[in-house]
Amino acid sequence: FQSLYSATVIDRLLNEDAIIIGRLNCDEFAMGSTNENSAYGPTKNPLNTSNVPGGSSGGSAAAVSADLCHLAIGSDTGGSVRQPAAFCGVTGFKPTYGMVSRHGLIAYASSFDQIGPISKCIKTIDLFMRVVSGVDSFDTTCIFNKEHFNQMPFQPKKFKKIKQNIVVIENAVNHYSINKKVKELFLILLEKLKKSGHKITYINMPLLDYLVPAYYILSTAEASSNLARYDGIKYGFRSQDAVSWDDVIKDSRSKGFGKEVKRRILLGSFVLSEGYYDNYYSKAQKIRRLIKEETNKLLKENNFILTPTSPVLPFKIGMKKKDPTEMYLQDVFTVQSNLTGHPSISIPIKSNFPVGAQFIGNFGDDSNLISFANYIKSIC
Repeated sequence: FQSLYSATVIDRLLNEDAIIIGRLNCDEFAMGSTNENSAYGPTKNPLNTSNVPGGSSGGSAAAVSADLCHLAIGSDTGGSVRQPAAFCGVTGFKPTYGMVSRHGLIAYASSFDQIGPISKCIKTIDLFMRVVSGVDSFDTTCIFNKEHFNQMPFQPKKFKKIKQNIVVIENAVNHYSINKKVKELFLILLEKLKKSGHKITYINMPLLDYLVPAYYILSTAEASSNLARYDGIKYGFRSQDAVSWDDVIKDSRSKGFGKEVKRRILLGSFVLSEGYYDNYYSKAQKIRRLIKEETNKLLKENNFILTPTSPVLPFKIGMKKKDPTEMYLQDVFTVQSNLTGHPSISIPIKSNFPVGAQFIGNFGDDSNLISFANYIKSIC
């Protein structure tokens, strides 16, 4: 599919003389955590080419990790920028919802999606955000003025003097799915933060167990609606075997969508169907509100929330999980900021090693979060 127009983010980059090298691989319709659900086949992880690079923006993270570009762009619906960034040993940033225009981004789940950058250099991420952020007449959910981001200079050094209150979600650190090496490196980071004078507070968040179920109910419901436009008539793939209009739609959607996309459309259609809407979709919306209230409360009392980015290390390409819900648990720590709209960033805890730490900041406080992340990298 060749688009007739460019995305707002791309237009703003080109206006600043950025050089666009090319397109990168990703999971189909951004649905997946491994980059194996692509029509072009899987992307390899530059840190170990036998492993997946994470997903859905795995191609973007791999390109940065392999030094093919200074910065790559991805879309983050439930961790799709931060998780592959962690798997590839680079930095990935998800802006506050409404900070960056989504015009030109193919929608997966509109109330979750955000365009975000991946780079090895956090100052490059800061520069990217200063160029692309701000109100866009094509996207009414883009609510922040450009000045909102630019009014705060990039000041990572200030955190040497200004000590921060950081809250760690204890049941995330002790989650049953967390890898021993991930936990070991994360605890080393906590010790470094304490030695640097920052206050670490531990809390249990019972809602953690509801993050993934709420996210997948809501995001698949939105996906089933957004992907209804791919019917073989307006645009996209069209089956040549159909003999009636009904066959065009059925055959095009059956042959044009991959297995994971079909699974999520079916789940989304189910939770929106009569008799199940109140049991699933409505309850998930209530959980989303509770999660947002809890996150706002934590960030009112602390500067940042800290968790591991992913509970596991990258696994081998082709190592299919028999239970899809196991794959969905890749997002157990990252979906929180998509459910609430808060900005979050994943930084590598150890150089050239696929483990990341995720910091969540206050709504609209993207610049401060980026500055703090750069400071953290200096002490890692």
